[in-house]
Amino acid sequence: MIKTEPYQLSMGPVHPSTHGVLQVLLTLDGERILKAVPCMGYLHRGIEKLMESRTYFQCLPYTDRLDYVSGMNNNLSYCSAVEKLAQIEVPKRAQYIRVIMAELNRIASHMIFVGSLAVDIGATTGMIYPFRDRERILDIFNEICGARMTFTYIRIGGVRNDLSPRIVSMISDFLTKLPGMIDEYNDLLSGNEILQHRLKNTSILTAEQALSLGITGPMLRASGINYDLRKDNTYSSYDDFDFSIPLGKIGDNWDRYIVRVKEMTQSAKIIKQAIAGLPTGEFIAKVPKVLRPPKGEVYDTTEGPRGEVGYHIVSDGSVKPYRIHIRRPSFVNLQALDIMCKGYLVGDVVSAMATMDPILGEVDC
Repeated sequence: MIKTEPYQLSMGPVHPSTHGVLQVLLTLDGERILKAVPCMGYLHRGIEKLMESRTYFQCLPYTDRLDYVSGMNNNLSYCSAVEKLAQIEVPKRAQYIRVIMAELNRIASHMIFVGSLAVDIGATTGMIYPFRDRERILDIFNEICGARMTFTYIRIGGVRNDLSPRIVSMISDFLTKLPGMIDEYNDLLSGNEILQHRLKNTSILTAEQALSLGITGPMLRASGINYDLRKDNTYSSYDDFDFSIPLGKIGDNWDRYIVRVKEMTQSAKIIKQAIAGLPTGEFIAKVPKVLRPPKGEVYDTTEGPRGEVGYHIVSDGSVKPYRIHIRRPSFVNLQALDIMCKGYLVGDVVSAMATMDPILGEVDC
């Protein structure tokens, strides 16, 4: 009788966004996973401490570099927290423009997810289409703020520039073409038998498990929990818009994929309403050049493409935040990796990682 015993395998990086800073330590019985430990970190950027030595305005560019594929959403989260702390009222027009940009960035981020998932399981062509389509959104961002990735567009009190007729036209053109893009993803990927075989009934995360770990965003909604901060803790005029929250049924890899694909359609629905009802008026409030929020602390959250993005800021009344801590959804969501991999095969780790959609830039900050 041959004696066998568990052994350890260091795996990773397996995802385009992990680029060397996430190692998964697997304990295996043959090819069956007994334990999966994500070893996170090692970017050593120290963003939270750096922000404590900058003024409130100077902190903003750091938020672009956390989840660097959804900088608009991170700009919005930080600015909302500072505005709440300093009691700054944002003009209605600016709120609508923020919603438009945040939802465009959500679509762009989910396109990255679809493309990354495809390439992770070996479908290179499936990556090319969503990455091509994402370029159209980056062109819009480039037009409005001159940047394609680190925007610093949403500012404390409003936004940097107003929407021009050309930008509105670019957005409308993109929204017209988006249903055709999603049809292509469905034809190429959603209807693909191999992809369905890899994703359906694998890496199941139940609603109870997701809640106990503090999972948020599409991962939580894929497990059937109807929780979205845009509706449950509404901000920036989201309560003015009609949209629904796509939910999964059992929390497997397939549900996490389908929820994000459906969210793109809902984001487009929000953007159309925001453009149609765009208020007139100022696009930024009158904010003091030297901002000194009163002593106190605030915790404010927004719904990022990967879940709840939160800023806890403590003010001592000076021009710099005394303390900052950032809730990063990728960091919290990675806790679920062990549950999602246990009992499955080594090849399933790749799918599980892909449907978590982590961005390591915000894991270690």
